[in-house]
Amino acid sequence: MNSGPLLFLGILATLASSFWGFVLAPQLQLGRQEQVPNQATFGLYPHPRSGAAKQGAEVYRSLGCVECHSQQVRGLGNDSARGWGARKTVAQDYLGDYPVLLGAQRIGPDLANVSLRQTNAISLLQHLFDPQHTVPGSTMPPYRFLFDKRNLKSGHSVPPDALPLGNGSVEAGFEVIPRPTRHFMKRPCQKHRLTPRKLFPPTPRPRVCS
Repeated sequence: MNSGPLLFLGILATLASSFWGFVLAPQLQLGRQEQVPNQATFGLYPHPRSGAAKQGAEVYRSLGCVECHSQQVRGLGNDSARGWGARKTVAQDYLGDYPVLLGAQRIGPDLANVSLRQTNAISLLQHLFDPQHTVPGSTMPPYRFLFDKRNLKSGHSVPPDALPLGNGSVEAGFEVIPRPTRHFMKRPCQKHRLTPRKLFPPTPRPRVCS
């Protein structure tokens, strides 16, 4: 008896069922999710990102922040006790996000709900400029190329988003302000691998504007 056709059909059925189980079934379950009404705000959830939020997501992606941070509150462990989220993250939270930056390791804290924990924008900017000053012992590299360092002229009004003087990071006679996103959106992705040579890569000094 020639078992070749039966063997071929068996292999074909196995591959087809595997494709269905790993590709089509998740697509049917998750790929058709839509926004749902939020009973608290009477709006739709998740709300589409604004232009500034989209730019921030692109900067987050381009700088390789996902290498050290996750954006998923897990049901196991102490995520809720740490204040990282009141509930476990679900697939619907990522509607409209592309690519979805879940993150694979947590060298730094989870950032899924960071805007609820950190409501002071200046404090967040200070951390980006000098992480070791705001969080002693932090392994996060400073992102000073995201800022402009300018001479503080007499009678010149300090912008509201300028980093405060006297915090150990900004020298007297200068002001440090965040740069517009258009200046660094096209920088190549920087991925800080955990190797002794790349854990603290050389950081470009902020541009000094006269």
